Amino acid sequence: MSVGESLENFVDGAWVRSGATEQIEVPDPSRGTTIARVPRSGAADVDRAVRSARAAFGAWRDVPVAERARLVLALRHRLEDGAEELARLVVQENGKTLDEARGSVRRGIEAVEFAASAPSTLQGSFLEDVSRGVDTTLIRQPVGVVAGITPFNFPVMIPLWMAPLALVCGNTFVLKPSERVPLSAAWIARAIADSGFPHGTFNLVHGDALAVDAILAHPGVDAVSFVGSAPTARHIYTTGTAHGKRVQALAGAKNYILVLPDADLDRSIPAIISSAFGQAGERCLAGALVVAVEPGADRVVARLAEAVSRLTTGVASDPATEVGPVIRADHQERVLRWIAEGEKLGAKVVARGPAPAGGGGYYVAPVLFDHVRPEMSIAQEEIFGPVLGVIRAGSLAEAIEVANRSRFGNASAIFTRDGKAAREFVHRIEAGMLGVNIGVPAPAAYFPFVGWKGSFYGDLHATGRDAIEFYTRKKVVITRWF
Repeated sequence: MSVGESLENFVDGAWVRSGATEQIEVPDPSRGTTIARVPRSGAADVDRAVRSARAAFGAWRDVPVAERARLVLALRHRLEDGAEELARLVVQENGKTLDEARGSVRRGIEAVEFAASAPSTLQGSFLEDVSRGVDTTLIRQPVGVVAGITPFNFPVMIPLWMAPLALVCGNTFVLKPSERVPLSAAWIARAIADSGFPHGTFNLVHGDALAVDAILAHPGVDAVSFVGSAPTARHIYTTGTAHGKRVQALAGAKNYILVLPDADLDRSIPAIISSAFGQAGERCLAGALVVAVEPGADRVVARLAEAVSRLTTGVASDPATEVGPVIRADHQERVLRWIAEGEKLGAKVVARGPAPAGGGGYYVAPVLFDHVRPEMSIAQEEIFGPVLGVIRAGSLAEAIEVANRSRFGNASAIFTRDGKAAREFVHRIEAGMLGVNIGVPAPAAYFPFVGWKGSFYGDLHATGRDAIEFYTRKKVVITRWF
């Protein structure tokens, strides 16, 4: 596509113009220049896509699962062949560094590989003679039309969490990607079509909240999978379920990293820095707060400050860049307001990374706060930027209590050489994904992505066997032959 071109929706195997009269500009976060435009699709566009998916469902669900899995494998090969091109597209529209973008594409491909195992994972169960001459069989069948609503921060990985697995389970799919990162979604749509999936099984609708609300209200949508901010997740879950849909909504986070006095700081500090500042802090597994357990907090803060002051912020495509831009100017302003709020509340900025000079783009220099108190808003609210705070605690028990005050429960980590302390942390902490000497406890695609508390709305999580459960319905068949 040419720079600044308006993207089309993908419906029933063809690229089609939206009926929308409004366009949304898509800038390159590193430079601030417009690279594309997307339509602000509305109810009519959503209806067209859902009708296409509904029409394709009957034939698609009858395709043998092994044949569906072979199409998923064909998609996997196309993703492998185009992985570098796709990663560079992510750099351009999202602002990840190239290494970060490559890693996120790889994680997406791993999810596709898991989807290809459907002939095994979709198997039901059978029990003979539950009573005399009576047998019972449990089978799985697809839910119907599934909609995926995906965020800006992982424009390849999260759509690939959803669409291939939903499709291989026998559902048809409508993707509404973030209007901030539409190019990767269009690339994925072409790859799915080129892999041989029948027309209508996968559809793509660009747009913003207008399209989201149309999806939630549409009677032809049976299930919705969402990843994004906490307020939007609540809206998706309450509205979708009110319309009788099955919904999983992955929400915000405030992830605590506990550092004990015995931690190996030579190894721990780089892991914490990567967790907090990788991908400019725009990920739901980012370590946002360090709880430094005494004695030893001064050493931890000094080592973190030294590392933060050396971080290089700059253009995402520059190999020297360690922290790229945030996604948009309004988000840049929001993160800067949070930093100012932290200083106003009495937290102390002990380190800042150097800010890039000139060139446009939406940059926030990395910031390290010390003397953050648990009740401060910067310790409670998701900032989603390159900001790390340090809270000091007198014991492991106090550190766990501090972390558990959070209304979120996405992830947490501990750095220690004490196995007993690590076990206590795992046993007591109120979060779903935990790291022991791991800064970003991201589960592999064959495990569920397990947020707790305000980090998740629903019953069945994304990825792994939970996702198989979400994208299928069970039937129990009780049989007696005379």
